[in-house]
Amino acid sequence: MALPQSALPSDLRIDAQVVATGFDRPIFVGHAGDASGRLFVVEKPGRILVVQNGQVRSDPFLDITDRVRSDAYEQGLFSVAFHPGYPTNGRIFVDYTDHNGDSVVSEFTADPGQARADPQSERVLLQIEQPYENHNGGMIAFGPRDGYLYISVGDGGSGGDPLGHGQNASTLLGSLLRIDVNTDPGYAVPVENPFINQPDKRSEIFAYGLRNVWRFSFDRVTGDLWLADVGQNDLEEVHLALAPLRGGLNFGWNIMEGSACFPPVVTGCATEGLQIPIAEYGRDFGCSITGGYVYRGQAFPALAGAYIFGDYCSGRVWTLHLDDQGAWQMVQRADFDFLIPTFGEGGDGELYVTDDNGGRLLRVIAVNEPPSG
Repeated sequence: MALPQSALPSDLRIDAQVVATGFDRPIFVGHAGDASGRLFVVEKPGRILVVQNGQVRSDPFLDITDRVRSDAYEQGLFSVAFHPGYPTNGRIFVDYTDHNGDSVVSEFTADPGQARADPQSERVLLQIEQPYENHNGGMIAFGPRDGYLYISVGDGGSGGDPLGHGQNASTLLGSLLRIDVNTDPGYAVPVENPFINQPDKRSEIFAYGLRNVWRFSFDRVTGDLWLADVGQNDLEEVHLALAPLRGGLNFGWNIMEGSACFPPVVTGCATEGLQIPIAEYGRDFGCSITGGYVYRGQAFPALAGAYIFGDYCSGRVWTLHLDDQGAWQMVQRADFDFLIPTFGEGGDGELYVTDDNGGRLLRVIAVNEPPSG
């Protein structure tokens, strides 16, 4: 469960220090869980590059530009997830858009001791047809408590969810999926998934009613799940699912956008059973939420336990935390002058952010607080 936290210092500011440059549309940052200190930067056109000690290795860790479609703004290679047993089994997973415009989740293998995955080792796990060219992205990540692979899938695009995918559990679109990749061949559906053995629903679905969860994350300490859902016209939203995670949650889209009915109607809407966001903001503050992480690093103790996230368009960055009275406090801490496609977490819990058009990887730091140590 989320841990209460004393109020963050009112004058605490967040800044970013450049770690490496020269990337082509860097849209995801992750680590391998192998204590190597390496960071893996995903480039939208289809490469994954390795950064270690501030240096970018010249040879890509994985290059699948030959099979990735990235000409549309919300298409490309989106994220990488390393199997919890990666240090011994070398299994990695990616999600991308193929040349047909479909969303693909695939497995590749690598020699954990080497700096490169084998692009010919691809094993396709999921291929999801996309009706439009937006809301094609999302991300993948392994749950820290159950070891399952979680996959966020947009509602299929256009505007307002015209095909009604958000509330339709017979399609994978507009959902958060959960699968067990520790089977051969393919994958298995965890028996705890909410729609198991229901023929009119997709058993891979763990939660639904989502518009476009571009980024989600797990708190490495509590196991809580944080989801940032991009809004339609009015509201960007943050949702929190407390550990132990419960499947079948309905996050409301397209009945609701944030805490408001969608489309706005005088008579309201039926909200019973829908998850209301713990935080949201309007278009005066940005246009597309970029989900982040709960800070669990050691360098800046004042940030401990705070969820750090931002907005792609405006460059604003906020912290979100519970105060001593159990109320959520959302405070702006930065106003970056670049587009924010992603935050990332290193193996040590320190956080990173990327500059989309500028091709930079930066480390998130706290200002007005001396670093520990």
